[in-house]
Amino acid sequence: MLLVYTHAISPRMKYVFKHICTRILGIEVSFTDKIEVFIAHDSLKMSYTRQQLGKEFFIKSHDILFEQGLSDIEINIHDWEDTQCFFYNGEKSTIPFDIFAASFYLLSRYEEYLPHVKDDYGRFVATESIAYKYNFLRQPVVDVWAYKFKTALQEYFPDFEFPTRTYSIKPIIDVPSAYHFKLKGIMRTLGGSLKDLIQFKFKSLYNRYMVLFGLKHDPYDTFKYIINKQKQSSYKFLFFFLIGGYSTYDKGINPNKRKYVSLIKHIADYCEVGLKTSFFAIEDQAVLKKEKLKMEDILNNPLKASRNSFSKLNLPESYRNLIELEVKEDYTMGYVNHMGFRAGTCTPFLFYDLDYEVQTPLKICPYHVMDYTLLKSHSLLDKKKYLKEMIQEVKNVKGEFVPVFHNYTFSDLHRWHGFKELFNMILDSVDED
Repeated sequence: MLLVYTHAISPRMKYVFKHICTRILGIEVSFTDKIEVFIAHDSLKMSYTRQQLGKEFFIKSHDILFEQGLSDIEINIHDWEDTQCFFYNGEKSTIPFDIFAASFYLLSRYEEYLPHVKDDYGRFVATESIAYKYNFLRQPVVDVWAYKFKTALQEYFPDFEFPTRTYSIKPIIDVPSAYHFKLKGIMRTLGGSLKDLIQFKFKSLYNRYMVLFGLKHDPYDTFKYIINKQKQSSYKFLFFFLIGGYSTYDKGINPNKRKYVSLIKHIADYCEVGLKTSFFAIEDQAVLKKEKLKMEDILNNPLKASRNSFSKLNLPESYRNLIELEVKEDYTMGYVNHMGFRAGTCTPFLFYDLDYEVQTPLKICPYHVMDYTLLKSHSLLDKKKYLKEMIQEVKNVKGEFVPVFHNYTFSDLHRWHGFKELFNMILDSVDED
């Protein structure tokens, strides 16, 4: 166990030390503000305060972990060997940066509470983040810093046996619409047909009716392929099905249709299933509760995980609504248009509510790449290169790699050419050195 001496034990400090020490490094941590208790401890120990006590392992603390609410914090990014960091704390400190304060800033999403420009969907975008601006978005810096901290501790305490963790994957299959043509109802089918005619999309019109008459396979119906992949993998896939109403943003299948319910139940026999929260449920808790209860009725189990439409997050309201409805995990933390580590980590963490200054029970499972992001790379070779780089970054810190694919990503549609191969790369990555 690591004992930390500090001048004041704050909720922020306990939160971030437990993420770095326990979740990433696998060591228990406790705190004291009594010098005599600290001196008597005969195992791992360090001081985290303003002044070093003697010759102990010491990290000079930044004020952010002892404050409440938001303040205008000056961020100066510095190079640090193979990474970057901020909150430089001088040469007297055992390591040159307060990695705990810097990690808290990223994990709490402090910058998303500050004034920023949103996109057309009301989302915080990658280009507004310090990680993007200073070019460390594609590195899980919180985990990298944690391992630097571990290396420094090992030098001070060479006899201590640190536990090791292993690289893992959590493939996400997002299902905004289970079928392209099937189960859409008469009005939507006629509307789609008319649109095809007006836009001279005769091939689409032909395919639509070939599918409806059972003469062709629906292009979005790739579930048999995905289940076969699940059978070959020891890591559980996590599906998110949309069951909200039809709207400007969400154009899924009516959840009252028996065939759609049967599909969800069938998938749940092989994979984990969560709720893809509709766009309007993100801001309306009554709608969210209705969707949650509907999904629980289908699964005949309490809902464990959710993921918001369009990866939209309103902090802290989005997470507070999930907490109130006792949803345990969320998979929305990531960027649609940029691969990388939105919260700076590839280790699931608990949501810290900056307004209430409290650690919550909601586990945030950030995702690191979405299939749409890979579409931006024109050649399959480039797609493979970028994906391999992301996987390697996570492997370097033995974290959990979370990619988001969609059911239609595995279709034979031209734009998704090669994506089955990319998905196989992710599945195979756990068996490679």
